[in-house]
Amino acid sequence: MEANTRSTGRLPAAFLTPGSSSFMDFLGEHQPEMLPGNRQLPPVQGVVEAPHGTTIVAVTFPGGVVLAGDRRATMGNMIAQRDIEKVFPADEYSAVGIAGTAGLAVEMVKLFQLELEHFEKVEGAQLSLEGKANRLSTMIRSNLGMAMQGLAVVPLFAGYDVDRGRGRIFSYDVTGGRSEERNYATTGSGSVFARGAMKKLFRDDLTEEQATTLVVQALYDAADDDSATGGPDVARRIYPIITVITEDGFRRLGEDEAAELAGSVLQARLEQPDGPRAALL
Repeated sequence: MEANTRSTGRLPAAFLTPGSSSFMDFLGEHQPEMLPGNRQLPPVQGVVEAPHGTTIVAVTFPGGVVLAGDRRATMGNMIAQRDIEKVFPADEYSAVGIAGTAGLAVEMVKLFQLELEHFEKVEGAQLSLEGKANRLSTMIRSNLGMAMQGLAVVPLFAGYDVDRGRGRIFSYDVTGGRSEERNYATTGSGSVFARGAMKKLFRDDLTEEQATTLVVQALYDAADDDSATGGPDVARRIYPIITVITEDGFRRLGEDEAAELAGSVLQARLEQPDGPRAALL
């Protein structure tokens, strides 16, 4: 029987036509101009100046994974925003941390959230964590044209794999290339310094509390050496966004919890400005 493609009531016909479980495919078929990768930028000379998000870190522990980010956005050598949101839930068991062009990155995250929600409603089941990572890779690849003009988005994706019973981390490059990271990962301008701290402090038997402390230590070290990364701002009560994903789902630490963690790290740094050292064998 031929599908009814006429509009019924308030819904356009497109919403009543059977189609793909991918929201991006749906949008590409009915309103392709709405997809970020299909937008045409006016010709410009040189690099486009836009607010950029910086450092994102993630670490696994036996019960799940922690994903965190600092709060600073920069535009050239200026601080564009001190309290930007850089870590977002993708769905119940996964999250995305954004680095790169802030406006495009936030838009991509919202589209990714819709993609996962659309799939779940159409198929009646959630995508596997691997499938979610692949969908995000496709979205990043579609932004390649803008990335070539300096408007790159390079997120970090983390989640709890309910099938394998553990936390997993995926990193990306500007072309959408995807890599699964082992134990910990970083992205953004302060990533080199944050990775050094994580490499020094990581252990296979971290507790959830130790894992959340570790990401704050890593972000502190990144802020210490990278001017684009913001450290804990006690005066303004601006602290890193810290999220934990376990078999119980996604959870963001409240402001009081983040303040307590940051306070303990700052207090310890008064005695050891360069932070804790790795244990000697």
